[in-house]
Amino acid sequence: MHPHSSPHSRPDSGSGAPSGRGLGTAFGPGAGPRSGGRPGPDPASGRRSGSRRGARLAAVGATLLLALTALPAAASGAATSGAADDDRVLVFSKTAGFRHDSIPDGIAAIKELGAQGGFAVDATEDGAAFTPDNLARYDAVVFLSTTGDVLDTAQQSAFEGYVRAGGGYVGVHAAADTEYDWPFYEGLAGAYFQSHPAIQRATVNVEDRANPATAHLAPTWERTDEWYNYRTNPRERVRVLATLDESSYQGGAMGEDHPISWCQEYRGGRAFYTGFGHTKESYADPAFRQHLLGGIRYATGAAHADCRPEQGYRPLFDGTSTDGWKQAGPGSFTLDTASGTLTSTGGMGMLWYEARELRSYSLKLDWKMAGDDNSGVFVGFPASDDPWSAVNNGYEVQIDATDTPDHTTGSVYGFQSADLAKRDAALNPPGEWNTYEIRVQGERLRIWLNGVKINDFTNQDPARSLLQGYVGIQNHGEGDEVSFRDIRVKDLPAKGGGHHQRHHDG
Repeated sequence: MHPHSSPHSRPDSGSGAPSGRGLGTAFGPGAGPRSGGRPGPDPASGRRSGSRRGARLAAVGATLLLALTALPAAASGAATSGAADDDRVLVFSKTAGFRHDSIPDGIAAIKELGAQGGFAVDATEDGAAFTPDNLARYDAVVFLSTTGDVLDTAQQSAFEGYVRAGGGYVGVHAAADTEYDWPFYEGLAGAYFQSHPAIQRATVNVEDRANPATAHLAPTWERTDEWYNYRTNPRERVRVLATLDESSYQGGAMGEDHPISWCQEYRGGRAFYTGFGHTKESYADPAFRQHLLGGIRYATGAAHADCRPEQGYRPLFDGTSTDGWKQAGPGSFTLDTASGTLTSTGGMGMLWYEARELRSYSLKLDWKMAGDDNSGVFVGFPASDDPWSAVNNGYEVQIDATDTPDHTTGSVYGFQSADLAKRDAALNPPGEWNTYEIRVQGERLRIWLNGVKINDFTNQDPARSLLQGYVGIQNHGEGDEVSFRDIRVKDLPAKGGGHHQRHHDG
């Protein structure tokens, strides 16, 4: 404990479906070659969104995950750690109050992550680095246990401009104990430090297991650190990634809802904060290092996530059982309770949620492809043990790395392509988790991928209706391996949406 300076495929249905929709691509027993065979993964699926510099980090993949087990080297006196010129992160660790002795370990760890992941790292404690021209060189700025008033007015203005232009922010631990008189920074960090008890072991509950900072974690994470209480709860403004179980340690002061890590889009930029990282040992912990790397990758734009605030959803599948779900057709889904996933096996079939018919709702679910795989999410179909009923009476939101525009990820299968430019910019590649929001209100079906709206479709087929129906996930066939996590739903107010009618977002 220490003092702080401040308080701290469907077949042709014969019901008005577009012509040319043959068997095999999404839900047909012939599931044959896609568009001239089965090519390798679509390069677009790994494409990164453009930044102010047009540079984004490459996916680090399995090699980096293995490298994360390495211990951090001693901090170097050099200001820069090598890598490509276009991929660069600035670590800022100036302190005007309490100084954490883990800062050198943190700098060394981030430099190692950069060397392994392909981005350069500069480290500084000089606020003079915060000029428009210099900040424009970086994809993200990491505030590593900064404390107190560390930037003057001109430097603050430069950093605000950087964030508004699309720059990324990563706040680590005492970054919340920084710049108490700067409202922009309070919003960016998410919350200010209030107090903390002694360093001790606690249970962390992981809420979002699709975010790159937390996807590798189990639903609960036991670790030792210094646990901050915050002046406010940021949940209404941010996507909470993890919370503390205050019953597992002494000194918690926020009650049943105690966020400890979160992310958000803020004033044009991307922001990630973690309350972990007080101890030196944190930076030698592979799980924490991956947590930190995932947050950096989100902030730079190398990895995508839905960081919109999320409240009011209830689970349909929480990773522990398939109660309420029923298999229709051949094949199955394998439940792995250790990872909380359902993974498709064989086909062509569908696992559907029979416990409740849905009317006006927001359905969210996390999904991951192993490679060039095929699956989908069906909505708006009647109860049936025949998966073709969903094909002929409902709509499928497609998951497929490679196919024609109206048969690929984000499309309303066979009816409407996604906005491919937006889809490509928001899509994480095979091996990484993605999040769909599928919003059904009236006859309108909208699709968000990792927080970006990529499709807006209105049913105009008199033989179909989205006004009510069931939801399900597809097991497409042998060789198609797609995993799902955290399927949840929130009821929405009914909102117009008759045939041939569109509505604006509200």
